[in-house]
Formats: sequence, structure tokens, C-alpha cells
Amino acid sequence: MTPETRTARARDPRKRRTHAENILWQALRASRLDGFRFRRQHPIDRYFADFACESIKLVIELDGGVHDDDDRQLNDYHRQQAIESLGWSVLRFPNTEVTGSLPTVLAAIRAQAKLAGAVTPHPPVGSADGPLPLPMGEGTPKPLGSKLRLPRYRP
Repeated sequence: MTPETRTARARDPRKRRTHAENILWQALRASRLDGFRFRRQHPIDRYFADFACESIKLVIELDGGVHDDDDRQLNDYHRQQAIESLGWSVLRFPNTEVTGSLPTVLAAIRAQAKLAGAVTPHPPVGSADGPLPLPMGEGTPKPLGSKLRLPRYRP
């Protein structure tokens, strides 16, 4: 997908926001939440996050009534796994929570943002077997009797 196509695809949902997205955007825009800069409909791989802060790799997704369907929840789960495998953290909130209890939502976002900003990100897990292997030569035992050889100086 070209950058122009991606931008065009991100603009359409920005124009058709839900009431909950409008409320949350007013609280997040212009770095209003502790100086963290959030973007709307931010492209991450082949997905568009409702809100994203690049500096701390935090995604915020709002779920309306359509997300109550089992198939949609499974799609959301796979989408979240794909985004998290790229090193992002994902927070999900139902629209009703944003409209009914915005201070609680903002407190949860603030706590996650501070946590994400304070922790050095770990590399993504390569498989269910564990983390990615160390770079070549690190963590491998040296054979017995091997000596460190320094190059000879030749004038």
C-alpha cells in the first residue's frame, strides 16, 4: 500500500467518528494528556489504530456495540496480537465507558503511558517457545582450551 493510499484510507474514519471517539479525542489531542502526543487513525502495519502515541508505542482502541459479536471479538483479538507483536501496547475501552466515566478511562491511559514510558521495551517474542535468540556468538559457551588471540603488529 502506497503512503498516499494509506493516508486516504486513514482520513475516511477520521471524518466518521463516533461520539465516544470525539469525547476521548478532545481529552487527548494537542498533547493534553501529560504531554503525550496521540494521533487518530494511525496506521500500524496493515491496521489503523483509533488512537496511538508513537513515542511510547501505546494504542487505544474504542469498541462499540458491533464488537460484542463473537466473530468480531476474534478479529479484534488477532488484530491486537499482530499490533502487540510489533512492540505496541494496546488498551481497549467500550464506548459506554468513555462516555460514562471519562476520568477513569484517562487515569488508566495515564497509568499505562507512564508505565510504557518508564520501561525499556523488550523485543517481541518470536514464538511460543520463548524470546528471540541472542545475536550470534552471545550466550554460547567457548570451547575448552581456546585462547584469545591478538593480531600481530606488523610495521
